[in-house]
Amino acid sequence: MPDHAPQPVDRQLPTDEARDLLSLVRDIVQREIAPRAAEEEEAGRFPREVFTLLSESGLLGLPYAAEFGGGDQPYEVYLQVLEELAAARLTVGLGVSVHSLSCHALAGYGTKEQRAEHLPDMLGGGLLGAYCLSEPASGSDAASLRTKAVREGDDWVITGTKAWITHGGVADFYTVLARTGGEGARGVTAFLVPGDADGLNAAVPEKKMGMKGSPTAQINFDGVRVSGSRRIGDEGQGFAIALSALDSGRLGIAACAIGVAQAALDEAVSYATERRQFGRPIADFQGLRFMLADMATQIEAGRALYLAAARLRDAGRPFSKQAAMAKLLCTDAAMKVTTDAVQVLGGYGYTADFPVERFMREAKVLQIVEGTNQIQRMVIARHLAGPDSR
Repeated sequence: MPDHAPQPVDRQLPTDEARDLLSLVRDIVQREIAPRAAEEEEAGRFPREVFTLLSESGLLGLPYAAEFGGGDQPYEVYLQVLEELAAARLTVGLGVSVHSLSCHALAGYGTKEQRAEHLPDMLGGGLLGAYCLSEPASGSDAASLRTKAVREGDDWVITGTKAWITHGGVADFYTVLARTGGEGARGVTAFLVPGDADGLNAAVPEKKMGMKGSPTAQINFDGVRVSGSRRIGDEGQGFAIALSALDSGRLGIAACAIGVAQAALDEAVSYATERRQFGRPIADFQGLRFMLADMATQIEAGRALYLAAARLRDAGRPFSKQAAMAKLLCTDAAMKVTTDAVQVLGGYGYTADFPVERFMREAKVLQIVEGTNQIQRMVIARHLAGPDSR
Protein backbone atom coordinates (compact mmCIF):
# COMPACT_ATOMS: atom_id res chain seq x y z
CA MET A 1 0.00 0.00 0.00
CA PRO A 2 1.47 3.39 -0.94
CA ASP A 3 2.29 5.71 1.95
CA HIS A 4 -0.35 8.19 0.84
CA ALA A 5 -3.17 5.63 0.69
CA PRO A 6 -5.90 5.91 3.35
CA GLN A 7 -5.05 4.20 6.62
CA PRO A 8 -7.40 2.93 9.35
CA VAL A 9 -8.36 5.61 11.83
CA ASP A 10 -5.80 5.84 14.63
CA ARG A 11 -8.13 5.54 17.61
CA GLN A 12 -7.34 6.49 21.18
CA LEU A 13 -9.04 3.70 23.13
CA PRO A 14 -9.10 3.44 26.92
CA THR A 15 -8.40 -0.29 27.40
CA ASP A 16 -6.89 -3.34 25.73
CA GLU A 17 -10.38 -4.84 25.73
CA ALA A 18 -11.62 -1.89 23.69
CA ARG A 19 -8.76 -2.30 21.22
CA ASP A 20 -9.61 -6.00 20.81
CA LEU A 21 -13.23 -5.03 20.30
CA LEU A 22 -12.38 -2.60 17.50
CA SER A 23 -10.25 -5.31 15.86
CA LEU A 24 -13.25 -7.66 15.95
CA VAL A 25 -15.47 -4.98 14.43
CA ARG A 26 -12.99 -4.29 11.62
CA ASP A 27 -12.75 -8.01 10.87
CA ILE A 28 -16.55 -8.32 10.62
CA VAL A 29 -16.69 -5.19 8.47
CA GLN A 30 -14.09 -6.50 6.03
CA ARG A 31 -15.58 -9.99 5.80
CA GLU A 32 -19.33 -9.55 6.11
CA ILE A 33 -20.41 -5.95 5.52
CA ALA A 34 -18.24 -3.88 3.17
CA PRO A 35 -17.96 -6.39 0.28
CA ARG A 36 -21.74 -6.48 -0.24
CA ALA A 37 -22.74 -3.00 0.87
CA ALA A 38 -23.11 -1.30 -2.53
CA GLU A 39 -24.91 -4.21 -4.19
CA GLU A 40 -27.33 -4.75 -1.32
CA GLU A 41 -28.10 -1.05 -0.92
CA GLU A 42 -28.89 -0.78 -4.61
CA ALA A 43 -31.19 -3.81 -4.31
CA GLY A 44 -32.81 -2.43 -1.16
CA ARG A 45 -31.94 -5.55 0.81
CA PHE A 46 -32.06 -5.44 4.60
CA PRO A 47 -29.10 -7.44 6.04
CA ARG A 48 -30.86 -9.18 8.93
CA GLU A 49 -28.15 -11.84 9.07
CA VAL A 50 -25.57 -9.14 9.78
CA PHE A 51 -27.53 -7.97 12.81
CA THR A 52 -27.79 -11.57 13.97
CA LEU A 53 -24.02 -11.87 13.67
CA LEU A 54 -23.50 -8.61 15.54
CA SER A 55 -25.78 -9.85 18.31
CA GLU A 56 -23.92 -13.16 18.54
CA SER A 57 -20.65 -11.20 18.69
CA GLY A 58 -21.86 -9.07 21.59
CA LEU A 59 -22.06 -5.87 19.53
CA LEU A 60 -25.75 -4.98 19.87
CA GLY A 61 -25.66 -4.19 23.58
CA LEU A 62 -22.26 -2.57 24.05
CA PRO A 63 -23.22 0.41 26.26
CA TYR A 64 -25.43 -1.62 28.60
CA ALA A 65 -24.71 -3.57 31.78
CA ALA A 66 -23.18 -7.04 31.54
CA GLU A 67 -25.64 -8.14 34.20
CA PHE A 68 -28.36 -8.13 31.54
CA GLY A 69 -26.30 -9.30 28.57
CA GLY A 70 -24.70 -6.00 27.60
CA GLY A 71 -21.08 -5.24 26.85
CA ASP A 72 -20.38 -2.87 29.77
CA GLN A 73 -18.52 -0.54 27.40
CA PRO A 74 -18.34 3.24 27.84
CA TYR A 75 -20.01 5.41 25.25
CA GLU A 76 -16.56 6.56 24.17
CA VAL A 77 -15.95 3.04 22.86
CA TYR A 78 -19.47 2.22 21.67
CA LEU A 79 -19.60 5.30 19.44
CA GLN A 80 -16.31 4.44 17.75
CA VAL A 81 -17.74 1.00 16.97
CA LEU A 82 -20.75 2.73 15.39
CA GLU A 83 -18.42 4.91 13.33
CA GLU A 84 -16.61 1.87 11.94
CA LEU A 85 -19.89 0.13 11.07
CA ALA A 86 -21.37 3.23 9.44
CA ALA A 87 -18.23 3.77 7.35
CA ALA A 88 -18.81 0.33 5.87
CA ARG A 89 -22.59 0.61 5.50
CA LEU A 90 -24.83 3.22 7.09
CA THR A 91 -27.79 0.83 7.14
CA VAL A 92 -25.82 -1.25 9.65
CA GLY A 93 -24.29 1.56 11.71
CA LEU A 94 -27.53 3.51 12.02
CA GLY A 95 -29.40 0.26 12.63
CA VAL A 96 -27.22 -0.53 15.64
CA SER A 97 -27.73 3.02 16.92
CA VAL A 98 -31.52 2.72 16.59
CA HIS A 99 -31.50 -0.67 18.30
CA SER A 100 -29.51 0.79 21.19
CA LEU A 101 -31.98 3.71 21.35
CA SER A 102 -34.89 1.28 21.52
CA CYS A 103 -33.30 -0.50 24.52
CA HIS A 104 -32.63 2.73 26.44
CA ALA A 105 -36.06 3.14 28.07
CA LEU A 106 -36.19 -0.34 29.57
CA ALA A 107 -32.51 -0.36 30.59
CA GLY A 108 -32.74 3.04 32.26
CA TYR A 109 -36.29 3.13 33.63
CA GLY A 110 -37.56 -0.44 33.78
CA THR A 111 -38.01 -2.34 37.02
CA LYS A 112 -35.47 -4.97 38.01
CA GLU A 113 -38.01 -7.64 37.06
CA GLN A 114 -38.66 -6.09 33.65
CA ARG A 115 -34.97 -5.82 32.88
CA ALA A 116 -34.28 -9.39 33.96
CA GLU A 117 -37.15 -10.69 31.80
CA HIS A 118 -36.55 -8.74 28.59
CA LEU A 119 -33.07 -7.20 28.37
CA PRO A 120 -30.98 -10.37 27.85
CA ASP A 121 -32.86 -11.18 24.63
CA MET A 122 -32.93 -7.53 23.55
CA LEU A 123 -29.20 -7.03 24.08
CA GLY A 124 -27.73 -10.35 23.05
CA GLY A 125 -30.48 -12.77 22.11
CA GLY A 126 -30.76 -11.96 18.43
CA LEU A 127 -33.69 -9.56 18.73
CA LEU A 128 -33.82 -6.25 16.86
CA GLY A 129 -35.62 -3.16 18.12
CA ALA A 130 -37.32 -0.03 16.81
CA TYR A 131 -38.20 3.28 18.44
CA CYS A 132 -41.67 4.77 17.96
CA LEU A 133 -41.94 8.46 18.79
CA SER A 134 -42.67 10.39 15.57
CA GLU A 135 -46.10 10.44 13.94
CA PRO A 136 -47.44 11.69 10.60
CA ALA A 137 -48.42 15.03 12.19
CA SER A 138 -45.93 15.01 15.07
CA GLY A 139 -42.25 15.19 14.19
CA SER A 140 -40.18 17.97 15.69
CA ASP A 141 -43.14 18.80 17.96
CA ALA A 142 -43.02 15.35 19.54
CA ALA A 143 -45.02 16.38 22.65
CA SER A 144 -48.12 16.75 20.44
CA LEU A 145 -48.25 13.02 19.60
CA ARG A 146 -51.76 11.55 19.26
CA THR A 147 -51.29 7.76 19.57
CA LYS A 148 -53.33 6.74 22.61
CA ALA A 149 -52.99 4.03 25.24
CA VAL A 150 -56.15 3.32 27.25
CA ARG A 151 -56.19 1.16 30.35
CA GLU A 152 -58.48 -1.87 30.26
CA GLY A 153 -58.18 -3.91 33.43
CA ASP A 154 -54.56 -4.94 33.84
CA ASP A 155 -53.78 -4.21 30.19
CA TRP A 156 -53.26 -1.19 27.97
CA VAL A 157 -54.81 -0.88 24.50
CA ILE A 158 -52.79 1.21 22.03
CA THR A 159 -54.35 2.88 18.99
CA GLY A 160 -52.68 5.22 16.50
CA THR A 161 -49.99 5.51 13.85
CA LYS A 162 -46.27 6.07 14.19
CA ALA A 163 -44.17 7.35 11.27
CA TRP A 164 -40.59 7.27 10.02
CA ILE A 165 -39.84 4.12 12.01
CA THR A 166 -36.43 2.61 11.24
CA HIS A 167 -36.77 -1.22 11.19
CA GLY A 168 -40.52 -0.77 10.78
CA GLY A 169 -41.96 -4.17 9.89
CA VAL A 170 -38.79 -6.14 10.66
CA ALA A 171 -38.27 -5.29 14.35
CA ASP A 172 -38.91 -7.85 17.08
CA PHE A 173 -39.93 -5.20 19.60
CA TYR A 174 -40.99 -1.56 19.57
CA THR A 175 -40.46 1.03 22.27
CA VAL A 176 -43.64 3.09 21.90
CA LEU A 177 -44.52 6.52 23.28
CA ALA A 178 -48.29 6.94 23.63
CA ARG A 179 -50.69 9.39 25.23
CA THR A 180 -52.23 8.14 28.47
CA GLY A 181 -53.22 11.52 29.93
CA GLY A 182 -53.89 15.10 28.96
CA GLU A 183 -52.30 17.28 26.34
CA GLY A 184 -48.59 18.02 26.24
CA ALA A 185 -45.48 16.28 27.45
CA ARG A 186 -46.86 15.22 30.83
CA GLY A 187 -49.51 12.98 29.27
CA VAL A 188 -47.10 10.59 27.54
CA THR A 189 -46.12 7.10 28.71
CA ALA A 190 -43.64 4.53 27.37
CA PHE A 191 -44.45 0.90 26.52
CA LEU A 192 -42.52 -2.13 25.27
CA VAL A 193 -44.58 -3.74 22.50
CA PRO A 194 -43.76 -7.13 20.91
CA GLY A 195 -43.27 -7.01 17.16
CA ASP A 196 -45.81 -9.80 16.61
CA ALA A 197 -48.59 -8.25 18.73
CA ASP A 198 -52.10 -8.60 17.32
CA GLY A 199 -53.21 -5.38 15.65
CA LEU A 200 -49.67 -4.14 14.95
CA ASN A 201 -49.04 -3.72 11.23
CA ALA A 202 -46.37 -2.02 9.13
CA ALA A 203 -47.22 0.00 6.04
CA VAL A 204 -45.27 -0.32 2.80
CA PRO A 205 -41.74 1.03 3.46
CA GLU A 206 -40.96 4.56 2.32
CA LYS A 207 -39.11 4.98 -0.98
CA LYS A 208 -36.03 6.92 0.08
CA MET A 209 -33.17 8.63 -1.76
CA GLY A 210 -30.62 6.78 0.37
CA MET A 211 -30.34 3.98 2.91
CA LYS A 212 -32.51 1.84 0.67
CA GLY A 213 -31.52 -1.28 2.58
CA SER A 214 -32.95 0.05 5.84
CA PRO A 215 -36.76 -0.22 5.99
CA THR A 216 -38.49 2.97 7.16
CA ALA A 217 -42.23 2.60 7.56
CA GLN A 218 -45.34 3.76 9.32
CA ILE A 219 -46.50 1.42 12.09
CA ASN A 220 -50.23 1.14 12.73
CA PHE A 221 -51.54 0.19 16.16
CA ASP A 222 -55.10 -1.02 15.78
CA GLY A 223 -56.19 -1.78 19.33
CA VAL A 224 -52.88 -3.42 20.26
CA ARG A 225 -53.24 -4.94 23.72
CA VAL A 226 -50.17 -5.09 25.95
CA SER A 227 -49.84 -6.23 29.52
CA GLY A 228 -49.49 -3.62 32.25
CA SER A 229 -46.14 -5.24 32.99
CA ARG A 230 -44.89 -3.75 29.72
CA ARG A 231 -45.39 -0.15 30.76
CA ILE A 232 -41.96 1.42 31.24
CA GLY A 233 -41.54 3.92 34.04
CA ASP A 234 -44.43 5.82 35.59
CA GLU A 235 -47.53 7.06 33.83
CA GLY A 236 -46.73 10.45 32.35
CA GLN A 237 -42.97 9.89 32.49
CA GLY A 238 -42.67 8.83 28.86
CA PHE A 239 -41.66 12.16 27.35
CA ALA A 240 -38.84 12.62 29.84
CA ILE A 241 -37.69 9.09 29.03
CA ALA A 242 -37.82 9.89 25.31
CA LEU A 243 -35.74 13.05 25.70
CA SER A 244 -33.16 11.16 27.74
CA ALA A 245 -32.90 8.53 25.03
CA LEU A 246 -32.57 11.14 22.29
CA ASP A 247 -29.60 12.82 23.97
CA SER A 248 -27.73 9.53 23.71
CA GLY A 249 -29.16 8.72 20.30
CA ARG A 250 -27.90 12.01 18.88
CA LEU A 251 -24.37 10.96 19.76
CA GLY A 252 -24.99 7.77 17.79
CA ILE A 253 -26.06 9.80 14.76
CA ALA A 254 -22.96 12.01 15.13
CA ALA A 255 -20.69 8.96 15.14
CA CYS A 256 -22.45 7.48 12.11
CA ALA A 257 -22.06 10.79 10.27
CA ILE A 258 -18.32 10.82 10.88
CA GLY A 259 -18.13 7.23 9.67
CA VAL A 260 -19.80 8.13 6.37
CA ALA A 261 -17.59 11.22 6.02
CA GLN A 262 -14.45 9.18 6.70
CA ALA A 263 -15.44 6.64 4.05
CA ALA A 264 -15.98 9.47 1.56
CA LEU A 265 -12.61 11.04 2.36
CA ASP A 266 -10.83 7.70 2.00
CA GLU A 267 -12.41 7.20 -1.42
CA ALA A 268 -11.50 10.74 -2.49
CA VAL A 269 -7.87 10.36 -1.39
CA SER A 270 -7.53 7.02 -3.19
CA TYR A 271 -8.96 8.44 -6.38
CA ALA A 272 -6.97 11.69 -6.26
CA THR A 273 -3.65 9.91 -5.77
CA GLU A 274 -4.30 7.48 -8.64
CA ARG A 275 -6.10 9.65 -11.21
CA ARG A 276 -3.63 11.44 -13.50
CA GLN A 277 -4.22 14.58 -15.55
CA PHE A 278 -1.64 16.84 -17.22
CA GLY A 279 0.99 14.19 -16.59
CA ARG A 280 0.66 13.91 -12.80
CA PRO A 281 -1.79 12.78 -10.07
CA ILE A 282 -4.60 15.26 -9.54
CA ALA A 283 -3.69 15.21 -5.83
CA ASP A 284 -0.66 17.30 -6.82
CA PHE A 285 -2.87 20.30 -7.65
CA GLN A 286 -3.17 22.76 -4.81
CA GLY A 287 -6.88 23.42 -5.21
CA LEU A 288 -7.68 19.76 -4.75
CA ARG A 289 -5.13 19.29 -1.97
CA PHE A 290 -6.83 22.07 -0.03
CA MET A 291 -10.21 20.38 -0.48
CA LEU A 292 -8.84 17.14 0.97
CA ALA A 293 -7.24 19.02 3.85
CA ASP A 294 -10.52 20.76 4.69
CA MET A 295 -12.42 17.46 4.52
CA ALA A 296 -9.99 15.77 6.89
CA THR A 297 -10.08 18.70 9.32
CA GLN A 298 -13.88 18.67 9.50
CA ILE A 299 -13.84 14.94 10.24
CA GLU A 300 -11.26 15.26 13.01
CA ALA A 301 -13.17 18.15 14.57
CA GLY A 302 -16.43 16.21 14.50
CA ARG A 303 -14.84 13.10 15.96
CA ALA A 304 -13.27 15.11 18.78
CA LEU A 305 -16.61 16.76 19.59
CA TYR A 306 -18.67 13.58 19.74
CA LEU A 307 -15.99 11.86 21.85
CA ALA A 308 -15.86 14.82 24.25
CA ALA A 309 -19.64 14.59 24.68
CA ALA A 310 -19.39 10.82 25.18
CA ARG A 311 -16.80 11.26 27.92
CA LEU A 312 -19.13 13.67 29.72
CA ARG A 313 -21.87 11.05 29.54
CA ASP A 314 -19.53 8.34 30.79
CA ALA A 315 -18.57 10.54 33.73
CA GLY A 316 -22.22 11.03 34.67
CA ARG A 317 -22.13 14.73 33.83
CA PRO A 318 -24.74 16.70 31.82
CA PHE A 319 -24.14 16.33 28.10
CA SER A 320 -27.38 17.39 26.39
CA LYS A 321 -25.92 20.60 24.95
CA GLN A 322 -22.78 18.82 23.74
CA ALA A 323 -24.86 16.02 22.20
CA ALA A 324 -26.85 18.57 20.20
CA MET A 325 -23.63 20.30 19.15
CA ALA A 326 -22.07 17.00 18.07
CA LYS A 327 -25.13 15.96 16.09
CA LEU A 328 -25.26 19.37 14.40
CA LEU A 329 -21.58 19.69 13.54
CA CYS A 330 -20.95 16.07 12.56
CA THR A 331 -23.95 15.72 10.26
CA ASP A 332 -23.34 19.08 8.57
CA ALA A 333 -19.71 18.03 8.11
CA ALA A 334 -20.80 14.71 6.60
CA MET A 335 -22.99 16.50 4.07
CA LYS A 336 -20.14 18.86 3.10
CA VAL A 337 -17.45 16.17 2.98
CA THR A 338 -19.52 13.74 0.89
CA THR A 339 -20.49 16.50 -1.54
CA ASP A 340 -16.84 17.49 -1.89
CA ALA A 341 -15.89 13.84 -2.43
CA VAL A 342 -18.25 13.72 -5.42
CA GLN A 343 -16.55 16.86 -6.73
CA VAL A 344 -13.08 15.33 -6.33
CA LEU A 345 -14.12 12.36 -8.46
CA GLY A 346 -15.70 14.63 -11.06
CA GLY A 347 -17.99 12.85 -13.50
CA TYR A 348 -17.13 9.48 -11.98
CA GLY A 349 -18.36 10.74 -8.62
CA TYR A 350 -21.82 11.17 -10.08
CA THR A 351 -22.03 7.55 -11.17
CA ALA A 352 -22.90 4.44 -9.19
CA ASP A 353 -19.56 2.91 -10.21
CA PHE A 354 -18.06 4.67 -7.18
CA PRO A 355 -19.62 4.82 -3.69
CA VAL A 356 -19.34 8.57 -3.07
CA GLU A 357 -22.71 9.36 -4.65
CA ARG A 358 -24.28 6.87 -2.22
CA PHE A 359 -22.44 8.47 0.68
CA MET A 360 -23.79 11.89 -0.32
CA ARG A 361 -27.37 10.61 -0.52
CA GLU A 362 -27.00 8.87 2.84
CA ALA A 363 -25.45 11.86 4.58
CA LYS A 364 -28.54 13.98 3.93
CA VAL A 365 -30.81 11.93 6.18
CA LEU A 366 -28.44 12.36 9.11
CA GLN A 367 -29.21 16.09 9.16
CA ILE A 368 -32.88 15.17 9.66
CA VAL A 369 -33.24 12.11 11.91
CA GLU A 370 -33.45 12.26 15.72
CA GLY A 371 -34.05 15.98 15.66
CA THR A 372 -33.38 18.12 12.60
CA ASN A 373 -30.33 20.33 12.73
CA GLN A 374 -32.63 23.31 13.16
CA ILE A 375 -33.95 21.66 16.33
CA GLN A 376 -30.35 21.08 17.48
CA ARG A 377 -29.71 24.81 17.16
CA MET A 378 -32.79 25.48 19.29
CA VAL A 379 -31.54 23.06 21.95
CA ILE A 380 -28.09 24.65 22.02
CA ALA A 381 -29.51 28.19 22.17
CA ARG A 382 -31.81 27.17 25.05
CA HIS A 383 -28.77 26.06 27.02
CA LEU A 384 -27.01 29.34 26.26
CA ALA A 385 -29.79 31.91 26.64
CA GLY A 386 -32.65 30.10 28.36
CA PRO A 387 -36.09 29.26 26.94
CA ASP A 388 -37.61 31.37 24.20
CA SER A 389 -39.59 34.13 25.96
CA ARG A 390 -42.54 33.96 23.57
